[in-house]
Amino acid sequence: MHTASTAAGELLTTDEIGLLRRALLEWGGPARCSDELASGMGFAGMQDLLDQCRRLRAELGDGAPISPVDWARLLLAVEIVFVSDLSGSGAEWPTTTGFADDWTIRTLREIQRKLSGTVGSYYGRLPSTSAE
Repeated sequence: MHTASTAAGELLTTDEIGLLRRALLEWGGPARCSDELASGMGFAGMQDLLDQCRRLRAELGDGAPISPVDWARLLLAVEIVFVSDLSGSGAEWPTTTGFADDWTIRTLREIQRKLSGTVGSYYGRLPSTSAE
């Protein structure tokens, strides 16, 4: 299990990083998040989710180290924004991102496998900094 901060380029391909960056952008667009859902993903609320998504998109793009808790929050936010039609992009995903559903799910599964050692301590737990 990885407990240190790790840059995206050390774990993921350019396409995988691109998917994560684009997915995080959805929270500022078509996705609709409540404070409660944001809290369940480990953020302080909806505004914190939006602020953290901007920061994480920049860190992914810049190759900055990302902490395990941020990897866990990022991954959960991407999973929800891709799949949920109630809160995320859902059925509109291919239209709003330009990424086909089948490509996205295959790529997301690869990302999940690659991040399992980094986010493993958060399986079944709220990814929050107080849990570190």
